[in-house]
Amino acid sequence: METDYIRSRFIKHFDGKTGNIYASPGRINLIGEHTDYNGGFVFPGAVNYCIMAEVRPNGTNKVLAYSIDLKDRVEFDIDDPKGPSATWARFIYGMCREMKALGVDVKGFNTAFAGDIPLGAGMSSSAALESCFAYALNDLFGDNKVSKWDMVLAGQATEHKYIGCNCGIMDQFASMFGQEGKLMRLDCDSREFEYFPFNPEKAGYKVVLLNSRVKHELSGSPYNDRRNSCENVVKAVNEKFPELNAKTLRNCTWEHLEAVRDTVSAEDIKRATFVLGEKDRVLGVCNALEKGDYEEVGRLMYLTHDGLSKDYEVSCEELDYLNDIARECGVTGSRIMGGGFGGCTINLLKTDLYDNFIKTAKEKFSAKYGHEPIVIDVVIGNGSRKVC
Repeated sequence: METDYIRSRFIKHFDGKTGNIYASPGRINLIGEHTDYNGGFVFPGAVNYCIMAEVRPNGTNKVLAYSIDLKDRVEFDIDDPKGPSATWARFIYGMCREMKALGVDVKGFNTAFAGDIPLGAGMSSSAALESCFAYALNDLFGDNKVSKWDMVLAGQATEHKYIGCNCGIMDQFASMFGQEGKLMRLDCDSREFEYFPFNPEKAGYKVVLLNSRVKHELSGSPYNDRRNSCENVVKAVNEKFPELNAKTLRNCTWEHLEAVRDTVSAEDIKRATFVLGEKDRVLGVCNALEKGDYEEVGRLMYLTHDGLSKDYEVSCEELDYLNDIARECGVTGSRIMGGGFGGCTINLLKTDLYDNFIKTAKEKFSAKYGHEPIVIDVVIGNGSRKVC
C-alpha cells in the first residue's frame, strides 16, 4: 500500500489539507485456530499487507470517513448512541467509542483509508482496520497514553458490541504487536507472549496462501454456535469438578472431557476435542521450530486441518480439495487458516516444489470449480505504526 495513493484520495475528498498516515497489518496464523477464545495458544505473525488511513482532526464532534476501496462516504456523530449503519463505518465508530471509554478525548476527524489485505482470505482485515484507528486515535487525541494491550482489547470490544462477532484477541494482537521476521506465541489466558524468529527461506521452505475465493461470514451463528459448544463443555466440567473452576477449555484436560462425555451433546464433544488437540499442537510446533524441524511443523498442520474439517466442521469442499492437492504435491504442511467457512489454506513447502504446486493447484481447482485460487505469497512484517 502506497502512502502517496492514500494522500491523493484524502486531499481530493477533504479540502486539500493533509493529516497523519497510519498503517496496521493483516496476519497469518501458522497454527492455533479457534483457541484464542478458549484461552489456549496461538502462533500468528503480522504480514506485508495492511490497512492504511490518513486522519486529521476537524474541530467538530463528527467523523467524516471515506472508504477508498468501496468509494463510500459516511458521516456520524461520535456521541450518537446508534452510530452508522454501514458495517465498515461501524468498525470506526466502535473504535471511537471504545477509545473514549479508555479515557482518550476523541474528537471529530476526517479520514480516508484503503487496504491491500485480501478480503475473505482469513487474514483479518477487520482487526487491521480496528488496530489502525486505535493507533491513530491514541496518537492524535490520547498522547499515546493507552497501552497496546488496551488497544487490542478495544478492537475486540468493537467486534463484540458493534459488529456482533464474539471473537478472541489473536487478530488484534497480531496486528498491533507484530514484528518483521518473527511469529508470536500468545497465551490467550495470561496474555503472555514470546517472539520466535521465523525465516523458513533460510531452511529451504516457503509459506504461501491459496485463497479459495469462497467468502465467509463470521458474524452470524456458525461462529458463535461453536463458541457456545465450547462453553457448554466448560460448564459441564465445572459441574462435575467444581474445585477446578475452569474459565475456558484451556483449564480442562482430556480426562475432564472424557468424564463429561455423557452429559453434553456429541457435537459439543467434537468441538472440544479439536480445541484440546489444537492446544497441544501449537506447543508442538513451537518445539519443532526451535529444532528447525519443519517436517514436524507440517505434520501438525495437516492434523489441524483434519480437526477443523471433521471435528470443528468449519471447512468446506473447496478448502478440503486444496488440502488434498497439497498432499498430492508433497507439500510439507497445509491447513485452513482463519475462522473457516471459506477463505485460505496456508501451506508450508520446500521451495523447489513451489512452482509445481502452484501450477497443479490452479489447474485442478479451476477444472473443478471454474476459477483459479488466488496465490498470496506472504512476508512477515511489522505491526501498527505511524507512517508519516
